[in-house]
Amino acid sequence: MKFGYHPVMCNPEYYIPLAKAAEDAGFEDFAFPDSICFPQSPSVSKYPYNEDGKGGFLEDIPFLEPFSAIPALASHTKKITFSTHVMKLPIRQPVLVAKQVATVAVMTNNRFKFGVGLSPWKEDFIVTQETWDERGKRMDEMIEIIYGLLEGNFYSFKGNFYEIPSIKICPVPTIKVPILMGGHSEPALIRAAKYLDGWMSAGLDFETNKKIVNRLDELRKEFGRSDKDFYQVTMGPDCYEPDGVKRLSELGIDECVIAFRDIYTGSEDNRTLDSMIGEINSFGDTVIKNVNG
Repeated sequence: MKFGYHPVMCNPEYYIPLAKAAEDAGFEDFAFPDSICFPQSPSVSKYPYNEDGKGGFLEDIPFLEPFSAIPALASHTKKITFSTHVMKLPIRQPVLVAKQVATVAVMTNNRFKFGVGLSPWKEDFIVTQETWDERGKRMDEMIEIIYGLLEGNFYSFKGNFYEIPSIKICPVPTIKVPILMGGHSEPALIRAAKYLDGWMSAGLDFETNKKIVNRLDELRKEFGRSDKDFYQVTMGPDCYEPDGVKRLSELGIDECVIAFRDIYTGSEDNRTLDSMIGEINSFGDTVIKNVNG
C-alpha cells in the first residue's frame, strides 16, 4: 500500500518542510486540492460536503494553485510524488491544461499524478466564463485533448465543444502522466473506467469503497479495459489503522491519502508546523512501517 499526505490547506509556509517530512516518514505522495476563488455571495450553488450546504467557512482558507506549488516542493524532495486531489477540470481550457501538466511532470521528473473532477460550484464556471451545462460531456473532450497533446506529436481535435488545429507541445514527460477521476457518482465511475488511468475518492467507509471498487471492475470489463493498469486512491477512516489499510489493499486500493484534520467541520486551524510534522512521524512509525515493513 502507498500512502499520500494531504496538508489540508495549511499555512503556505509549512508546505516545503511538510513535503520533506512526509517523504522521510515513508509517504509516497503529496496531495493538493484545488480552488480558484471564493465568491462574496455564494448564493447559486449548495455546498455538497457538509449538512447545511453552506461553504462560508472556506472564505479565508489558503488554497495554493497546484501547478505553481508542486514544482517548488519537488525541488526540495527526491522521490515523493505529487497529485491533484482533485483539480476542477471543466473550468479550464484544455490546451493550457495540457501545457501545464506537461511542465509540472517534466519539472518534477515524472513525479506527478493528475486527479480531475467536476466543480460543485456554479460560481466557478461563472467567474472563469466556462459553460455549466453539459460540463461532463465537455470534460470528456478535454481529457481526450490532454492525452493527445501529452504524446508530444502533432495533434488535432474536432468535437462538439472544441476544435483544435494540428499542434504540438514541447517538452512532454518521458513517462505517461496518469489521469485519475475523482468522484463517487455513476457518471464519474463510468468516466474513470472508460477513459482514465484510475479513480480517487474522499471520506468513504469500507463498505462504500467495496461497492465502488466492484462497480469499477464491472465497468472496466464492460469497456474492455480490465487488462489495463488502474490506480485507485481513497481517503477515509480505514486508512488510519493497519488492519483497515490491509482490508483496503485486499479490495484493490493502491493508495490511502491521510489528512489529520477535517476542514468541513469549519473549526479554526490552530496547527503548528511542529505539531503537523509530529503527526506525520507518528503515522509513519505506527502505520506505514507496520503495513509496509
